[in-house]
Amino acid sequence: MARFALPGSSVYGSMKAAIDMLTKYQAKELGARKIKSNVVAPGAIETDFGGGRTRDDKNINTMVANNTALGRAGVPEDIGGIVAFLCTEEARWINGQRIEASGGMFL
Repeated sequence: MARFALPGSSVYGSMKAAIDMLTKYQAKELGARKIKSNVVAPGAIETDFGGGRTRDDKNINTMVANNTALGRAGVPEDIGGIVAFLCTEEARWINGQRIEASGGMFL
C-alpha cells in the first residue's frame, strides 16, 4: 500500500510508507554498530488481518488473484522464509531495503 493507492486506505498506506523511510534512516544510523534494518512488504496475504478479508471474501480474493502476476493471494508460508533468510549470515549485505513479497501484485 506504499507503492500504490486504493480508496479508503490513506492512513494505512501512509504508515507503510513511513516504515519504508524509517528503515532507511535506521540502516544509516545503526550501520556503524553493525545493526541492519530491512522491511518485508508482503502483498495481500490470506490471514486474519482485516477480519480475514483476503482469505474469506471470494470477491476480494479474486480481485487480488487477478491483479497478481502469480495469479493468487499469498499465504503466510510465502512470507516466513523471507523473514527467516534476513536473519541469517547469508543476508549480511542486505541493509536498508524494502523486500517486496507480493507475488507481483499490481505490476
